[in-house]
Amino acid sequence: FPPAVFPLSCAVQNYAWGKVGLESEVAKLVASGDPLVQIQPDQPYAELWMGTHPRGDALIRDNRIPQKTLGQWIADNPACLGAKVKDAFQGHLPFLFKVLSVNTALSVQAHPNKELAAKLHAQFPEHYPDANHKPEMAIALTCFEGLCGFRPVEEIVSFLQNVPELRALIGEVAAEQLERSGSDDPRGVSAALRVCFTRLMKSEKKFFVDQLNMLVKRISQEAAEGKDTSGSNGDLLLRLHSQYPGDIGCFTIYFLNLVRLEAGEAMFLGANEPHAYLHGDCVEIMACSDNTVRAGLTPKFIDVLTLCEMLNYTPAPSSSKIFPAAQSQLDPYVYLYDPPVPDFAIMRIEIPASIKLYLISAMDSASILLVIQGTAVGTSTAAASEMSLHRGSVLFISANESISLHLSSPDGMLLFRACCLL
Repeated sequence: FPPAVFPLSCAVQNYAWGKVGLESEVAKLVASGDPLVQIQPDQPYAELWMGTHPRGDALIRDNRIPQKTLGQWIADNPACLGAKVKDAFQGHLPFLFKVLSVNTALSVQAHPNKELAAKLHAQFPEHYPDANHKPEMAIALTCFEGLCGFRPVEEIVSFLQNVPELRALIGEVAAEQLERSGSDDPRGVSAALRVCFTRLMKSEKKFFVDQLNMLVKRISQEAAEGKDTSGSNGDLLLRLHSQYPGDIGCFTIYFLNLVRLEAGEAMFLGANEPHAYLHGDCVEIMACSDNTVRAGLTPKFIDVLTLCEMLNYTPAPSSSKIFPAAQSQLDPYVYLYDPPVPDFAIMRIEIPASIKLYLISAMDSASILLVIQGTAVGTSTAAASEMSLHRGSVLFISANESISLHLSSPDGMLLFRACCLL
């Protein structure tokens, strides 16, 4: 039999928003995963892609396997996905697993559901390259910040009253409609929120640039005088404005929750949820799609009309955006993040230093294993030889195959395992 468990060498994306050189978790993982890789100190290392995406298909690091990439290998051996996964996803790996190292903000964006994705792809294939939905989940590796979902209405109303430049962009009529909308009428609240956000996003370029400059000037002066600018979300505004001067996305901080994740905490982004990652390192998993509708904090193509139409305008506190992990009943070292979509799930595996032998158990799904810390020798009846595992190692594990880890690190191991639980 050909090996069904093997190491991968994964693609790096050097997007401009990434952390630079060895400040980047992506760069650190790549450097320790492959000592021959030279990290460029002035180059951004934004994303590590672990999967079969055509713009970053993982290379197989096992010269006994004739196929060069994971995508080719799965196409030739679709049973490796597991029977259910193979049938449900037409012989394709249903997820893309990533590590992100974010230095400056990513665009304000949302991902379409399947119905809208099909429509956008048919109409504008140059901007929406496929017909799939793109739910995603991020799990913090370091302290991680992002904007996610609409704030509770009382927070937005408070900003409308404290930030005259924001109120000017939205207009008095729309602002008062939101102020009057009552919590007993959620549809009325969502409708008022939609009008306010759409007014903001569609405001005239010259007008919003003038208002933004006034706001930045005012907050800078207040900060210089030692005043508290939190009522205008001053710190975040100045930070985003320094990254994207004159960008409408700077005003979205008054509508969207600021979510701070500690290491191990997660956020799940379903279809139509507005979000923008701001800073930090995370592992991320998503359905296989490139469909992103953007509207600010970006030099890329923006589609304000589609975004404002599609968003989920349900206000909720930032605490509700943290997605919980469940400790496994079968294995106390496994924490499962299982979101409400069929395409993917992630296990965080924390093996304490006292354990010297640990079994990565077989499951009825192909999976990708990433080592964040610790060292071990892995053996499997499905591997050609024993595998040395250390920080930055990435393994592909076919369905129904297991790996024995012989741990050799004094402080245990931290692993993430991406899979599909149908």
